[in-house]
Amino acid sequence: MNALIQTIDTPDGALTILADSDQRVLASGWTADHDTILARVHPSLRPSAVHDGDTDAAAAASAYYAGDLSAIDAVTVHQVGTGLQHAGWEALRRIAPGRPLTYSEFAIALGSPRAVRAAASICARNAPALFVPCHRVLRSDGTLGGFAWGLDVKQSLLAREAAAFAPAA
Repeated sequence: MNALIQTIDTPDGALTILADSDQRVLASGWTADHDTILARVHPSLRPSAVHDGDTDAAAAASAYYAGDLSAIDAVTVHQVGTGLQHAGWEALRRIAPGRPLTYSEFAIALGSPRAVRAAASICARNAPALFVPCHRVLRSDGTLGGFAWGLDVKQSLLAREAAAFAPAA
């Protein structure tokens, strides 16, 4: 399989997107290091060749950063995982911007209220960050928890989304 890789500038730093030949995002994250992005891809989906090029997802990411928070919703992603992982990634995409869930609430959304560790694992294994918005899940005490791309990026994304839904002063 061949893939395209593209790095764009964002207010949170370089965002690199890896997409397959069908423009499905395999991985993305806030780094300019292509090897770091490739390492996030499940081995069965790793491309045999990667070329610099334009991805459809880059336009969606740019629109997101310009204020259209729903622009990332239409981006198609491709991940490999268990049934629960796939359900989790789909559930992450349903979390509304500006309305983060705790890991416990996310487990409930998965239909497995006691699967809090599994919920956290789903977030940790999420390769196409931003397009599957795992940054919208917090610890039960409301603190940020972890994020593969750094807590500063997670905080920035959450603040951007919260500001879009804040009542006008």
